[in-house]
Amino acid sequence: MPKKSATTVFSAIAIAAALGVGAYVYQGSGQTAAPESQFVLLNGSTQTTADMKGKVTLVNFWATSCTTCVAEMPEIIKTYDKYKDRGYDTMAVAMHYDPPSYVVNFAESRKLPFKVAIDNTGKIAKDWGDIQLTPTTFIVNKQGQVVKRYVGAPNFDELHKLIDKLLAET
Repeated sequence: MPKKSATTVFSAIAIAAALGVGAYVYQGSGQTAAPESQFVLLNGSTQTTADMKGKVTLVNFWATSCTTCVAEMPEIIKTYDKYKDRGYDTMAVAMHYDPPSYVVNFAESRKLPFKVAIDNTGKIAKDWGDIQLTPTTFIVNKQGQVVKRYVGAPNFDELHKLIDKLLAET
C-alpha cells in the first residue's frame, strides 16, 4: 500500500469532519429534545434545560475572542428586546476557554440584558453536540425541543420569522 502524505491524510480528515458537521446541521433542523444541562449564570444562580420549557429560547454558544460572536451580539440583544415580553428568552453560553473575567467584562460593558452562563468545564458544549465552532445557536421551542441550529451568525430576518411561528404555537 502506498504511503500517504500528511497533507492527504489531513485533507481526508477535514473532509470527513466537514461532512459530519454538515450532516449534524441538517439533522439538527428537526425536532429533538434539548440536552439536559445545568447552566451557571454570571450572578451565581443556576438554570437547567427543564427551566426553559414554556418559552421559546435561543441558546447561543459564543466567545469574547470570536469576532462573529461579538458582531452578532447587538442583533441578539435586539431580538431579545423584541420578543422578551412574549415568552422568549436567551441564554448566552460562553465557551470553556473564554476567561471568566473577559465574559463578565463583556456582559457588563455591553449591558447584555439576557442570561449569560460560563461553560467552565466544556460539558455543556459537549452535551449540545460537542460544539467547537462559535457562534453556534440553537432555537428551542416551548416543549423543550431543538427546532433549529445555526453555525455562524443566523439570518436574523429568518430567525425572527421562526420565533414568531414558535411563539404562536401552543
